[in-house]
This record gives sequence, C-alpha cells and structure tokens, in this order.
Amino acid sequence: MVLIDRLINEFDRGLQAILGITRATRPVPTFDTNPADMLLSLQEKRHVIGLMRVNHVGEVCAQALYQAQKLATKDILLRDAFAHAQLEEEDHLAWTAERLSTLGSHPSLLNPLWYTGAFIIGFCVGKIGDKTSLSFMAETEWQVENHLNNHLESLPLHDYESRAIVNQMRLDEAAHAQAALDSGGVELSWPIRKAMSVCAKMMTTIAYYI
Repeated sequence: MVLIDRLINEFDRGLQAILGITRATRPVPTFDTNPADMLLSLQEKRHVIGLMRVNHVGEVCAQALYQAQKLATKDILLRDAFAHAQLEEEDHLAWTAERLSTLGSHPSLLNPLWYTGAFIIGFCVGKIGDKTSLSFMAETEWQVENHLNNHLESLPLHDYESRAIVNQMRLDEAAHAQAALDSGGVELSWPIRKAMSVCAKMMTTIAYYI
C-alpha cells in the first residue's frame, strides 16, 4: 500500500476512534450472572462511569500510538505487529464505549486532544528507532496493565459487566507487552518511565471527570 493510501486509511481509523464508532471483532466479555446482582447505587454508578471513561480514553490513545508507530516504521513485520495489537485495542475501545452508553454516559469530551497528543508522541518515538518504539510499547502496556489491576480493585464487586471487560483488557495488554519484548523491546530507563507515569496520571485524573 502506497504512503498516501496508508495515511488516508489511518486518518479514517483515527476519526472513528475519536468519534467512538469503532466496531469490535470480539463479543463484549461477560460473566454468567444474575442481572439483579449488578444493580449499582448512584454513587457506584458515577464511579464506574469515571473509570470506564478513563479506560476509553486509554484506548483512544492506544489507537493513536499504534497508528503513529505503524507509519513511523519501515519494517513490514513490525508494522503488522502494531496492526494486530491495534485491532485488539479497537475491541477495547468498542467495549468501553458500549459500557458507557449502557450506563447512560459518554466518552471524554477531550478525546480529540488525547488522540492528537498520543499520535505525536507515538510518531516521534517511532522515528527514533524500532527498538525504542517497541520498548515504549512494552512500558505503555505495563503501565496500562497496572492501571487496570487498580481498577479491578476499585470497581464494585457486583459490577460484573465492567469487571469482565476490564479483566479481558488486562490480559490483552499483558500479551502486547510481552510481544513487544519478544520483538526486541527492552525496559526503559527510570526517568522516562516516571515521566510516562506522571503524564498518564494527569490524563486519567482529568478524563475521570471530563
């Protein structure tokens, strides 16, 4: 595929991610439960909405990162690896959007900003080199996995729908991190990891409310 075709294709996917019209290729994860067990109080519902909005923002950023890294690399195999991970992240994007809709809420109003920032970061990292790009991917997925573990602890125990989604996302992110390591990624230095963590904390704090 020539560069202009790739750019048009990724631009279209980016718009879909921002607008929340991405479709999942896998069904929404579920647990076999009684619907009566999933009733949430108003306070619990607000908290779950905040957490799922944060998760949706994370998936918007994941789309932007993988799109940018695909465009930055000249390695066809690496491009395919990013595309595979991106496809699974699209499932996450659709699942979290559907859960927000079910809860009567909406994704972050700042999604265009989150997407743009993540795309710029992903492209710059990708242009440094493939090894750096893979290392950044691994660290990003590790941090997301940790963040999802915290969400599993914070979500109401009887919110089986949200917990099923977050649990499957966590498993997928761990697999993406391992794939990045297997492809040549290494652990980033502490200052870079800390900077990434601080930026992620700022984003998730804002996205919880907006």
